[in-house]
Order: sequence, then structure tokens, then C-alpha cells
Amino acid sequence: MKEIRIGLVGAGWMGKAHTNSFLNALMLFGPDSGKPVFEVVADVSIEAAKVACEKLGFSRWVNHWQDVVTDQNVDVVDIATPNAFHYEVAKAALENGKHVYCEKPLTLTAEQSKELAELAKQQGVVNYVGYNNVMNPANAYIKELVSSGKLGKIMRFSGTYDQDGLLDPTLPITWRHINKHSGSGALGDLGSHLLSVSQFILGDIKSVNALSKIIIPKRPKQAGSSELADVENDDLINILAEYENGAIGTIGASRVATGHKNYLSFEIQGTEGSVYYSLERMNEVNVYFTSDNSADRGFRNVFLGPDHAGYNAFYPASGIAIGYNDMKVLEAHELLSAITEGKPYACDFEFGYKIDRTVSAILESAAERKWVEVEKQVAAVI
Repeated sequence: MKEIRIGLVGAGWMGKAHTNSFLNALMLFGPDSGKPVFEVVADVSIEAAKVACEKLGFSRWVNHWQDVVTDQNVDVVDIATPNAFHYEVAKAALENGKHVYCEKPLTLTAEQSKELAELAKQQGVVNYVGYNNVMNPANAYIKELVSSGKLGKIMRFSGTYDQDGLLDPTLPITWRHINKHSGSGALGDLGSHLLSVSQFILGDIKSVNALSKIIIPKRPKQAGSSELADVENDDLINILAEYENGAIGTIGASRVATGHKNYLSFEIQGTEGSVYYSLERMNEVNVYFTSDNSADRGFRNVFLGPDHAGYNAFYPASGIAIGYNDMKVLEAHELLSAITEGKPYACDFEFGYKIDRTVSAILESAAERKWVEVEKQVAAVI
């Protein structure tokens, strides 16, 4: 049994989610893939660092992330900070030879993400980006349907990730509304998750044409304040996309989508079948095959079960619902397995770079209202 000593940077909600995922991965999969040891936690807030140290079970706390990335007792640096700090912390961790587990997005620019992807390859360490929806057993099943040819030639991807959490105009402004902290709005916060699923299942997007809009242009600086601040990024966005494999796509994201709570949904249409999925009905996949020749043929419901990759870690029988946090557990296990056993993993920094490259192309397209070639953002990682 190998111990994997974790240094957490960021003691907020996401840091707690990562820590719980490591604990649950150990409980579900056992120690063969490595036993997580919570070595040190850092946060700019001394109080937050102290509380996290006590409640999450870390051995000690520090006030500066630099102390984590240079710590000889740390094997993997776990980055759970706001988006704007990912690049600096990840780069320093890589330069110090650490494995890196970074919450999405990898960075705020394609250039920075490419730099980190290349540095990670040079260092030969595990480099993981937390696009947890990729670990959804439903998406492993859908990817197999596509890769096996059961759906025929893929013609179309149509999807959206909609929430209404920011529909209330009285909600105060946060870092997510400011470009220098977030990079983009609904696109980066929500749409990037859908792009990660698309990337995982269908591969690279070739070109994009996007239209975005700010629905609530000003928000209170603080809760209940009459003083307003400008919202700098998109509340909603729609994208036309052309894939390298020849398929076309329609992709959207909204943080003001009336009535939707966590509506990551998509349909993939092929010449021999189609598949539809919604995260709001997380444990069901709807499939249709042209070979179903009955008179009342149509979509049929497939419940996730032990035959679907990842599911059997939780339950031995089909149709028992797993939850959203369970995708993070599968993510933590894949990270540990990569470190201890050298097992392959999908969401490396090059994968994260490809998402950020696509986001960059979409932002350029929306700003200039034109088609943009994704690959021209930054050349591919060698």
C-alpha cells in the first residue's frame, strides 16, 4: 500500500469536495490504488485554513500556497482555488516535481494552458484537470456507443448546460462576473463542462461561431446594497461548431435559464442510432437504433448498472441512483490509480488545454461575430 501525501491549496467548498472524494475513493476501492494522506492545507484566510485543517483531517495548515508546492512531504498538489490562481500554483507545483490535481478550468487562457501541458509532459508527472462530468458512467457508456460504431457515422451533437442560479438580479456580484478572475461567464463556468463531455466522446472541435449576451448588466456590489457594479461576462451563449470528424454541433450555456437547475443535456445523432442524456436524470440514458424494426420503435430507457464503467464501485444492481458527488469520487480514484499504478486517464493537462483553446476561440467568435478556427488559437501540444 502506497501513501499519497496531499497538499491542498484552497480551503473552500471545492477543497472540501476534493477531500471528501479522496476519502470515499479509499472506502469504495480500497488502498490498492494508494492511500490518501492529508498532509497540509493552505488558504489566504488563516481562519479558513485552520478550520479546514481541523474538520477535513489535515496534519497542519499554512497561510501561503508557496509552502505547499515546495513541501518535501507533499506528493500531489491539489488546487481548489478560484480560476485566476490555477496557472501560478500549477506551474510552481510542476517546477517542483509534484503531481498536480487542478480544478477546472486549467487556466484562463489557451497560452497558459498550453505552457502547463508542455511542462507537465517534460516533468513526467501526473497532471489532472477536474472535469468531473467526464467520469460520469453514463458518458463512458455513450462514448462506447460512439466508438464501437453502433450509432453509425456521427452527424450531430446538440447540447446545453443551463442553470437559473443567477436569474435573480438582486444577487450580488462575485468573482465569477469579473473577467480577470473568471475568464468568462456561463461559457467557462457551465459550458466548459459540456465541452469536456463533447471532447471526451467526439474529439476535437475544428471551428466555432458564437453569440453571447449579458442579460443582467449590473449587480449589487454587496447583498442589499444599492451601489451597483458592472457584469463583465456572458449570462448566456450559443455556439455553432464543426468537429474534426465532420459532425456539426449546437452548444449552449446559460446561468439565467428560467426553470433549469442543473440541466447538462445533449443528444448525439448518428446514421444508425441516437443517444440522449440529461444530468437532471443522471442515472438514465435514452438510446435509439435504426435496427429496432418494430412498428412502435423509438427511444428506450437504459438504467445505469454494474455493466457500465464506474457504476459497480457503488452498487451491485442496476437502477439504484448514484449522485453528482460520486463523479468526483471516480475522479479521485482515477488520479490515485494514475500515480500509483501508471494507469491511463482522460483529463490530463493537454485535455484541459484543448477545452481552454476552444473557449478562447468561442470568446473571439462572440466578440467579433465571425467563424474562428480553434487550432489557430495556439498550436497543438507536442
